[in-house]
Amino acid sequence: MSAIRLLVLGAVRRHGRAHGYQVRNDLEYWGAHEWSSAKPGSIYHALKQLGRQGLLHAHEIAPSTAGGPPRTEYEMTAAGTEEYFRLLRASLTAYDQKPDVLASALGFLVDLERAEALELLRERARAIREWRKTVTEYYAPQDGPGQFGHIGELMNLWVHSAEAGAEWTDGLIRRLEGGAYTFADEGDPFAGVHAVLADGEPNPYATGERHPRDER
Repeated sequence: MSAIRLLVLGAVRRHGRAHGYQVRNDLEYWGAHEWSSAKPGSIYHALKQLGRQGLLHAHEIAPSTAGGPPRTEYEMTAAGTEEYFRLLRASLTAYDQKPDVLASALGFLVDLERAEALELLRERARAIREWRKTVTEYYAPQDGPGQFGHIGELMNLWVHSAEAGAEWTDGLIRRLEGGAYTFADEGDPFAGVHAVLADGEPNPYATGERHPRDER
């Protein structure tokens, strides 16, 4: 599963309509360029690909009176919304994805209803513990990795990662059960949360790397 699809769809959805530089600016503001493949080239490529697939609708915007080339603004289609929520749900429940996939899903967790988010996270915790159980059927953590030589360090890493992942998920579940955050069925999830930059608002976390499409 690719994190960039979820990130780009979610960023466009937050704005309603957004041009490529807005999407890039938001993702850099969230630090996604540090923990995912959301680099300028991959963002613009994803926007075009999602448009070709019918998940985004591209609007050609006339040039401003100040001059400059026209920009393309993107808007979610019904199919794009369906794909967005499919990716979001899958990213929250899958225990064997790269960290950037889970990180991407967490940024949009509140787009779900609270009850569903809790159900998905509980499913995630169950899957992690079930996977850990299959490993410990032939690897005993209490005996240490030495029983398999240096290859045992791999199993040790897997078991410890599973334990940490389950513990973290349990903690998030408890916080959500306690009423943390605002979910889609409770109001505006992003009210009071500076999650997107206004058009023209400076981004203190921008990479400064320019891309041929930055003027679009």
